[in-house]
Amino acid sequence: MPRYTIDFDDEFDKTLTNLVKTSDATTKADVIRRAVAAYSYLKNAQKAGKNAKIAITEDDKVTKEIVLP
Repeated sequence: MPRYTIDFDDEFDKTLTNLVKTSDATTKADVIRRAVAAYSYLKNAQKAGKNAKIAITEDDKVTKEIVLP
């Protein structure tokens, strides 16, 4: 399995730590793997000509849309 060494600032490390504590991810590496998988899925959908965006909903109403560049 390939290994990577990446330098993150303290704020990013705090974000990763918080995500491990508040999600079902088990490690910081797991958080990063999931983030890359989600990004890859959206970019592939975008390449296929689909409207690749993330919708934030509340009470079944879209409150925010995040569109990939």
